[in-house]
Amino acid sequence: MLDRSGGTYLYVQISEVLKARIIEGLSPGDVLISEAGIQREFRVARTTARRAIRVLRNQGLVHTRQGGGTFVSAPGAAEADQVPLYRQIAELIRKRIEAGELPAQRPLPSEVTLVRQYGAARETVRRAIALLREQGWVFTIPHRGSYVSPEDRRPPS
Repeated sequence: MLDRSGGTYLYVQISEVLKARIIEGLSPGDVLISEAGIQREFRVARTTARRAIRVLRNQGLVHTRQGGGTFVSAPGAAEADQVPLYRQIAELIRKRIEAGELPAQRPLPSEVTLVRQYGAARETVRRAIALLREQGWVFTIPHRGSYVSPEDRRPPS
């Protein structure tokens, strides 16, 4: 199926095979084969599998949700489907702060709690908190945790 001695990179060949599968029978929202699945099926390295998916993502055919997989995109799909998971989590936490569910100068839930709550990796939660810190919604005290900023130090809603 793949021409391993030809002049075309393997990841490009794989992306073409996957593109044909998308066109032939996958619908928007369907899950695309995983990186591990690509590795097994085509007997390639992880970087080759990632590059094949990146080609499809750059063509707008698929979008990836961190921790969720790669999905077929609808033609002209909304950007909201392609928002990174850490930004989605940061937005959800910000809304909880605005609603008063997380009061000013009180600690945020622990990373472990947020990881469980949002089904995300620890690094994803850390990136969400870092974004909220950059925006002024939270502040962090080293070795103590992250806290909700006082209302007068938060950005305008």
